[in-house]
Amino acid sequence: MSEKYKVGDQEMLHFVTFAVVHWVDVFTRQEYRDLLLDSLRHCQKEKGLVLSAWCLMSNHIHMIVGRRGKNKIDEIIRDFKKYTSVHICRAIENNDLESRKKWMLDIFRNEAIYSSKHQKYCFWQNSYHPIELSNRKITTQKLNYIHENPVKVGIVEHAEDYLYSSARDYVGIKGLIELELIE
Repeated sequence: MSEKYKVGDQEMLHFVTFAVVHWVDVFTRQEYRDLLLDSLRHCQKEKGLVLSAWCLMSNHIHMIVGRRGKNKIDEIIRDFKKYTSVHICRAIENNDLESRKKWMLDIFRNEAIYSSKHQKYCFWQNSYHPIELSNRKITTQKLNYIHENPVKVGIVEHAEDYLYSSARDYVGIKGLIELELIE
């Protein structure tokens, strides 16, 4: 992570976003989305991740996160990115039906060459630009930004129609991941 972007107050919620290197559209496949969601659930249960909003797009994810317990937000995000990177790349390698396998793995392998952190593949871009949600105006703006992402790109007409987002939860429809809603 760049020294420029760091989580400030660990007790505050933060907006974070990170993308797959070269904006590769990995999350068009159910298997890879499921791996990512399972990892989020694990981080909630085992690492103290507080998830208040999220939206998974084809090549990036936006979240509003906090923490409960001893693990710092930076550590939770680091572990989440590391785990998903390894397991999603492994799933791509082992997926005989993946028509984009060679192309994607070549990109991730080539990106790892330029990284001191990665040995075989580099899946995620390094930074995640945390923004502390220090007041209601910023919080509302980031919540709307997250939920409107699939509307803005034309995937759905209404934010709550997008399955891979917490917009559903905010209108009273049970979503895919347990949340701590922002009041």
